[in-house]
Amino acid sequence: MNALRGLVVIRSATLTIQPTLPTVTENNRLRLFSGSANVPLSQEVARYLGMDLGPMVRKRFADGEIYIQIQESIRGCDVYLIQPCCSPVNDHLMELLIMIDACRRASARQITAVLPYYGYARADRKTAGRESITAKLVANLMTEAGAGRILAMDLHSAQIQGYFDIPFDHVYGSPVLLEYLASKNLPDLVVVSPDVGGVARARAFAKKLDDAPLAIIDKRRQAHNVAEVFNVIGDVKGKTAVLVDDMIDTAGTICEGAKLLRKEGARQVYACATHPVFSPPAIERLSSGLFEEVIVTNTIPVPLDKQFSQLTVLSVANLVGETIWRIHEDSSVSSMFR
Repeated sequence: MNALRGLVVIRSATLTIQPTLPTVTENNRLRLFSGSANVPLSQEVARYLGMDLGPMVRKRFADGEIYIQIQESIRGCDVYLIQPCCSPVNDHLMELLIMIDACRRASARQITAVLPYYGYARADRKTAGRESITAKLVANLMTEAGAGRILAMDLHSAQIQGYFDIPFDHVYGSPVLLEYLASKNLPDLVVVSPDVGGVARARAFAKKLDDAPLAIIDKRRQAHNVAEVFNVIGDVKGKTAVLVDDMIDTAGTICEGAKLLRKEGARQVYACATHPVFSPPAIERLSSGLFEEVIVTNTIPVPLDKQFSQLTVLSVANLVGETIWRIHEDSSVSSMFR
């Protein structure tokens, strides 16, 4: 456990066993490359697999164009490209597409795009006339670039998997979050969904916490990144409330929910989310004293200027590494979450 300016980085023990199959060697034909979005996570994944990240040249031309060159032979190899599409989203997405194209042209046998965070996922359907469905657009871009498989974690909506006509492995950060919460032995626990759309996620989370009771916050959204909260469905008085969501962006929804839970008599309030997007003014809101702790994972890197004393970041590297190994060896992925 390391402390950095109030940030506690926990190494997850959820998947502490190294792969039981033979150590990755040249004969295994598994190659791992990292984009620039989250190199520390990629390095942790590589360590779990007992291998090094593949050598690659990445640079920009004077006008901002991205240049990628793979610097080892990957002909006939299974290549895994780790790149969350976090801020700056457009740059990281374009970099991923160029990496995929470079690997396809280098005759890789199969290219798997590993997206710990899937960008543009919130526009997954048309809610008004003349809107773009960007989640589908991104799916088309990655497929056309040459990706043969997608590995993503905690999609904003599970139906995004249906936008792809290639194999898609959807994994969850919840085992890491659940293990940490269980270690805290929080009393009188109630799991809270910050909106009706997240009920299924919160229900599954509560079931893993010894069937903890569930509460729901009734919310009406008036505009993007603007939430108006009305009431709580369920009993939270005198209890430890754990707000569960897939991501924290501007933190408007989750902070308004925390205020309402305090008003309704919750003794303590914790926030849990897989993806720490943390767009302004998220840090000011989250560090205002509403939460005893804000628990996230490292699918997206959290720079020093976004760290605060209540923040805990858990590593999903072992989970991602184990998933990659199982895909490579044609083993079950879903059994990891039963």
